[in-house]
Formats: sequence, structure tokens, C-alpha cells
Amino acid sequence: MPPTKRTRPKPARTNSGLTFNHAMIYVREIAPALHFYTDLLGFKVIEEFKHNGLSVYARLRPPHGNSTIAPHRIEPGKTVALGGIRLYFEAKNLKSACSKLQKAGVKFSQEPKLMPWGWTHAYLDDPDGHEVSLYWAGKRRFQKTM
Repeated sequence: MPPTKRTRPKPARTNSGLTFNHAMIYVREIAPALHFYTDLLGFKVIEEFKHNGLSVYARLRPPHGNSTIAPHRIEPGKTVALGGIRLYFEAKNLKSACSKLQKAGVKFSQEPKLMPWGWTHAYLDDPDGHEVSLYWAGKRRFQKTM
């Protein structure tokens, strides 16, 4: 008896109109987050919201692209949750970007390194301990990696 060919059902294709908008990053204080993301990584402040004179939220746009990140001050008495999240930012001139950050005093847990899937990654933490990957994928950005 010949083997039977298994076919996978095709996933339903919907035009939901979804696009990625932003990632909210809970932080202890807005000022160190703004310094890291704007002064060191080059993001631009779209808005900064203050409540009772205290900065509690900001929306930031990267130098290239349309998505945003939003550092948001955690409520008093709560702690910043770490683990399970890593932020990825692509940089064409990755080595140069990392060199500038190192000169500014930023410590890397991994300097730029070619990974087995063909992308070059560097890893560091933001001021609140959130993992950040700076990487360059080039033309592989939207291609299957393995």
C-alpha cells in the first residue's frame, strides 16, 4: 500500500487591517528611559505626558520606521516586571552604533556577533533592566531564517 500524502489545511487569510503600533515599556522613572532611548538610541519624543508635574508617560519614534515605543512610569509601590520580553531594534550600521554606545558608557552583555540564523546581534539592558537587542538582518529581515 503506497504511503498517503498528508496535506495541511491552508490558514484562513483575512484582511484584518492590523498593523503594529507600539510597545509599552514599564519603567521606574521616565527621565532615565528618555535619556537611554532618545540621547543614546536616537528616538524622537512625540509627546511626554505629565500628571501633577511628574512625567508618567512618553511616546517615542525611532529615527526610521513608523512604530513607536512608550515608556510608562509604573504605579508607586509596584515593581518593574523583567524577563520574557526583549526589545529588538535594527541598525544598518550596527558596529558603529554599538561603538558610540560603548563610548557613552553603555555595557553590552554581548557585542555584535553573527548568529547561526544569519543576523548579527548585540545585547544590552536599558536602565530598568529590559533586554534590548540591536541587530542587522539586511535583506534577510522578512525571509525565513532556518
